[in-house]
Amino acid sequence: MPDAAPSSSLADAIKAEAARLGFALCGITGAEPPPHHRAYQRWLAEGRAGEMLYLGRQEPKRGDLSLVLPGARSVVCVALNYSPEDGQPAPADEQGRGTVARYARFDDYHETFWARLETLLAFIQAQSPGAGGKIYCDTGPITERDLAMRAGLGWIGKHTNLLSRRLGNWFFLGEILLDISLPADTPETTHCGTCTRCLPACPTGAITAPYQLDARRCISYLTIELKGSIPEDLRPLIGTRIYGCDDCLAACPWNKFAVKSEDPAVAPRADLTAPDLLELLALDGDGFRARFKNSPIKRTKRRGLLRNVCIALGNLGDPRALPALRRAAEHDPEPLVREHAQWAVARLQGHALSASGEAVSPSRAMSAGVSTSDSPSGNGTHVSGPAYE
Repeated sequence: MPDAAPSSSLADAIKAEAARLGFALCGITGAEPPPHHRAYQRWLAEGRAGEMLYLGRQEPKRGDLSLVLPGARSVVCVALNYSPEDGQPAPADEQGRGTVARYARFDDYHETFWARLETLLAFIQAQSPGAGGKIYCDTGPITERDLAMRAGLGWIGKHTNLLSRRLGNWFFLGEILLDISLPADTPETTHCGTCTRCLPACPTGAITAPYQLDARRCISYLTIELKGSIPEDLRPLIGTRIYGCDDCLAACPWNKFAVKSEDPAVAPRADLTAPDLLELLALDGDGFRARFKNSPIKRTKRRGLLRNVCIALGNLGDPRALPALRRAAEHDPEPLVREHAQWAVARLQGHALSASGEAVSPSRAMSAGVSTSDSPSGNGTHVSGPAYE
């Protein structure tokens, strides 16, 4: 591996090329251990990763980047802006439609991001022949937020996500590990002050304290990472969110500085922004794969998305969804979908009985010829994410 001396001219050239490729921010840090790795280890030991067991398997690499790239010396960190508007809140979703996290309202960003990082790495290697590098964009054992903060891109907010004075909350992170030495940028400092708006904004109380996230309660974990039954006590709190959650991010006042992205790669798709819930519930396997082929939503698989759709329909309280939910509760090929459809039927019938002034019992709410014999039991899992993961 080359033993290149620190080069400010190369660092400047890398940042200029990153800007040309469409990255809104670019900074450089060293490859020494991330500052919050011990906090991350404690978070894992406390079981707050929920079912994300892969985080524990990769933990040593997160604390020692030389295990990821032998001889690692520098990390180039970049950010891609995906703000859908100039710091203003998105309009309320229409009745009967689901809520999708902003980052999933366009084609899967990983592919676009990866291609641009490959181009940036090729540029670096052309400038420094023989340099070795490795690319990541939420795809491997890299503690992205720690590295990005140390590279000066932003700071870790009380909601545990990275914040930027230029971009607010709406950006993706990516990294290039290098085995050459580059001058490091000045780390960003914290600018949250006394603000705690993000904490009460979380619908499920997953932000248990400033800088502490219990992923087992996080809606993003529940609707994406959790593969089985969603705990019943959390289902009403999910509302109409069928893929991820933006509430803690949207509450942050730093978003007033966010500038709308003009990058076509992150232009919202109409069919993903506020999808019709009953249309989604009617999707079979082929229909799901066709509709979400290029979307990050494909990660949930059909059974996971329709599980979420059933919860959203139950929470909407519209009895017009009952026929579709009853069909799903009786005939869907996935036990996970049947269970959550049965819950939604009971919830909607409970709403109807309550509105009529009659007493509501679980057995009466479930009356409608809906069998519960094949319903899997909930696993009681809650979600938690590392404060600095």
